[in-house]
Parts: sequence; C-alpha cells; structure tokens
Amino acid sequence: MELKTPLYDMHVKYKGKIVPFAGYLLPVQYEKGVIAEHMAVREQCGLFDVSHMGEILLSGPDALKNVNMLLTNDYTVMEDGTARYSPMCNEAGGVVDDLIVYKIKDNSYFIVVNASNKDKDYQWMKDHVSGDVELKDISGQVGQLALQGPKALDVLKKVADPDAIPDKYYTFKKDCCIDGIPCIISKTGYTGEDGVEIYMAGNDAPRLWELLLEAGREEGLIPCGLGARDTLRLEASMPLYGHEMDDTITPKEAGLGIFVKMDKQDFIGKKALQEKGPLTRKRVGLKVTGRGIIREHEPVFAGEQQIGTTTSGTHCPYLGYPAAMALVDIAYKEPGTQVEVDVRGRRVGAEVVKLPFYKREK
Repeated sequence: MELKTPLYDMHVKYKGKIVPFAGYLLPVQYEKGVIAEHMAVREQCGLFDVSHMGEILLSGPDALKNVNMLLTNDYTVMEDGTARYSPMCNEAGGVVDDLIVYKIKDNSYFIVVNASNKDKDYQWMKDHVSGDVELKDISGQVGQLALQGPKALDVLKKVADPDAIPDKYYTFKKDCCIDGIPCIISKTGYTGEDGVEIYMAGNDAPRLWELLLEAGREEGLIPCGLGARDTLRLEASMPLYGHEMDDTITPKEAGLGIFVKMDKQDFIGKKALQEKGPLTRKRVGLKVTGRGIIREHEPVFAGEQQIGTTTSGTHCPYLGYPAAMALVDIAYKEPGTQVEVDVRGRRVGAEVVKLPFYKREK
C-alpha cells in the first residue's frame, strides 16, 4: 500500500492529481498543468513536496572513513555547512544510487537519497560500514520542500531571517527558524534554477507549505508536481536513477566522471572502474530534428546499426523542442552527429548536442 507524505492533505486541498510514485501517493500536477508549472519555475517560482526522499544520518569516530569508502567523491576536505554530490557504486562499478551528503560537523553527516532507493540504500550502507559508526534512517520523521525559480529567494526573504539563507550553491544553514518552525535551509535543487530545499519535522511541513504559498503570491509562486519536476530536470540534463544510471551503468558512462575521484585511496567499485579501461559508451543529449517526441528505452540508430538506447525524453516546454538523453557507443558522442530513434516502429531524426540543454544565466 502506498504511503502518504505529511503534505498529502495539502495536495488534495490544492487539487493535485494524485498518482502512486516510489511507494507514495504524490501529485503529478495541479490545476494549471505541467507546462504552466514548468514555466513558473523557469520564470518565477514553484513549490514542490519532496518529503518522499530518504534521509540517513551517519556519525561516529569512523564516519569520514566510511563516507569515503561508500562513495566515489572525496569527503576528506569539506567544511561544516557544505554539501557534496556523489554516486555510490557497487563492486562492479555500477551505480547503487546518487545522493547528496551534508556535513553537519566532523564525523557527522546528513545524507539524502532517492525515494525509490531509500530502503535499498540504507541496507547497502548498513552492510558495508565498519568500525565505530552509527547509521540511522530518519526518513519517516522528515518533511522536505523545494522552493525553486529565479524569484524563490525573494519569497524566502519574506519569511526567513536573511542570515538563515545560504549564499553559495551547495551550502546550507542548520538550526534555522521560519515562523517558529525549526529547519535546515539548503541552496540545492533539481530544476536547473536558483532556489532552496528546506528540511523540517514532518508535522511542520503543511504549515510551512501554506506560509510559503501565501508569501509568494506576488511572485507568482504556485505548487508544482512530479511532472514538472521531471521536465525541469531533463531540460537541465540532470540524471535520474533508473534512467541515466543504474546497477549496470557506471558513473563515468553516465557523464558523472567529475564526481569519481580515482586518486582517492579506495572506494567500493574503484577496482572495477580501473579494470574497465577506456569508456565504450557515454551519456549524450539528443535534440529532435524530425517529427515526434522521444521517450526512454527507445533504440538509437546510425544507419541500420543500433548504437545505443534513450534513457529519458520529453518535450522541453521552456526550450520549445523535444529532447532526450541517451547512452550511445563512444564513437557517436560528438555534437553534430546525426542519428535516428525508433519510436514505436517509426524512425525519428535527432542530432547529438552538448549537455546541458538548458543552463540558467548567472
């Protein structure tokens, strides 16, 4: 049976279209629809319920050693109040999940994992940690809101102390308070826009949701669902577990090599990645040049030869054209390469383009 986030009643109140997703009942869209929500985030601001994400605490004298062994990124030199993204690999070099680690203080980390993987990730970590370390799954106690878009910080400034708002991307402020609600405010997101993700006790989430929507009325703030979250992340070319990466796709193949620190002493999967040698396939962007919309899991061809498979695809509302990401043979990764995608038996022309499709102007 699907679970409900602490904001379920808010989604019903605001006329969200509820669907099952990652074991939860969540809104795929609200009354205005996916395109309106997408454009609100690109041009003004939108509010998302992301309370279905998983949260894990890792602490103890050996916490740093374990974070470095579990994850491909390097956490050795990291300041308190900063966040760092990383894939987490299996022994074969495939991706167990991708996640964000927040450093609270030395040997104390707050880890946010994908909703669909939280039980798997927690078990994986439990099975692979060693030494003097404590692992705690606190997902059921935490609510999370994502306030995203160019006007997101204008809205936040109306309800939060300016000193509680982080300045830099991938930093956070703990022990914050918004209208009496204790919270963590993190300058992160999954939309390609400026904005924050706010963590609070689950039972405080509905009040903060209402407070932000009321405060953001002048800025055009609207509630947004899973549909816009997916089109926004795809337009910004952000990978999604189960699409651009999985247990059989390495971080380097997924275009995440920058987060794999091979000069680090060791991590799970390092030996396998070394043994794989040079890349034979790579994630690329495809801009549709023919007629049609490309979706995930569709074959990509160069002439009569299949050279790969799409991983995600949709019409990009802000850019105004259909696009997709695909995993293709390395020989076809260069921008300008012409390919075709088999969409239900019909070939649709596309061109390999540089990622990201969309990048916010600073």
